[in-house]
Amino acid sequence: MRRSCDLASDGVNDPDSLFAQLEADRDRRLPQIARWNPPRSGPSGMRIATDGTWFYRGSKIQRPEMVRLFATVLRRDDDAFVLVTPVERLSIDVEDAPFVAVDVEARGAGTGQRLAFRTNVGDVVEASAERPISLRGEGVSLRPYVLVRDRLEALIARAAYYRLADLTCLGPSGSIGVWSGGAFFPLERAG
Repeated sequence: MRRSCDLASDGVNDPDSLFAQLEADRDRRLPQIARWNPPRSGPSGMRIATDGTWFYRGSKIQRPEMVRLFATVLRRDDDAFVLVTPVERLSIDVEDAPFVAVDVEARGAGTGQRLAFRTNVGDVVEASAERPISLRGEGVSLRPYVLVRDRLEALIARAAYYRLADLTCLGPSGSIGVWSGGAFFPLERAG
């Protein structure tokens, strides 16, 4: 039986919550890489695996701080992912999505529910019409994603997706999904 969309989630005022991090990060400024048009380009020798692991020339990048730094200069140009600085634009191979949403937290209920996601590189984003949850694939290959920024998505990890499944309710037109930021996101394919 599906839960009612009006049941409140069990949120508490926890300073370690994703919502507290979201609020603290509101003034965080990332480099303005969309404006950069560097003169040099080439391959970076880097790859992001489906599980979110970053590699350089086949070796796993061991330092999380380094991965977080690279993530701040990651951009998607057309269908290519690139690392951008004011002087270089280097291609990077991305097997699926560049990030993985490893945690999710809910606040509120019904159409007022809010969902915050934390990625494997420490970004915290709130799902909304501007940062939608979407599905790609078919059948057993159906995979959920959330938009992090500027056409860069995070694959929602299995554990986080199971938490979302616990929050599902019947929405418009009888579809099963979740509400966040006033928008409803179906978590099943129609038909």
